[in-house]
Amino acid sequence: MFVGHYSAALAAKAVGPRIPLAALFLAVQLVDVAWTLLVLVGVEQVRIVPGLTASSPLDLVYMPFTHSLPAALLWGAAAGLAWRRLVGGDARAAWLVAAAVGSHWLLDFLVHRPDLPLWGDSAKVGLGLWDHRALALALELGLVAAAGALLWRRVPAARAYVPWLCAGLTVLQLASLFGPVPGSPQAFVATALALFLGVAAAAHWLEVRASR
Repeated sequence: MFVGHYSAALAAKAVGPRIPLAALFLAVQLVDVAWTLLVLVGVEQVRIVPGLTASSPLDLVYMPFTHSLPAALLWGAAAGLAWRRLVGGDARAAWLVAAAVGSHWLLDFLVHRPDLPLWGDSAKVGLGLWDHRALALALELGLVAAAGALLWRRVPAARAYVPWLCAGLTVLQLASLFGPVPGSPQAFVATALALFLGVAAAAHWLEVRASR
């Protein structure tokens, strides 16, 4: 899953409007941020296999430290604790950050082929919606639209940026789905890392601009 992950950030913002949107955007992609870094240093492995699924050419060979279920839960717990210790505030915000991180595995489970380990590098699962391009696209964009609508209704201040965010995420999803196949795993993960950081920065800019 790609932009569908941001639906969890939008929903968390609707519940905890004081949490910076950029923090939530990074939280929902924290697992993938860690994954890109571990692939770049050779700890985890991915291959590019054109046509592997209808929606993605990624053969996720080895990723127990980021995409196994226990790892995802640990990343979420660590993020929540870090938020509580470094940022402070109420415990609810820390729980929302932790849940945003943990949502990554659940949403990936919907679309991935069976490559998500339940523990270590074994017992791999995934419902495989990536093999059905139209369904996968509808799911991703539908999640973003639903979460955007929730944020629109619950946080009036967000109405200035929700349409722009949803439109931008839609464009990114379409570009990812119909764009060229990545040339190499290293090029792909480097681009993905820059994109995750760039989307969070754009979310921050839109939120700050709307508050003026």
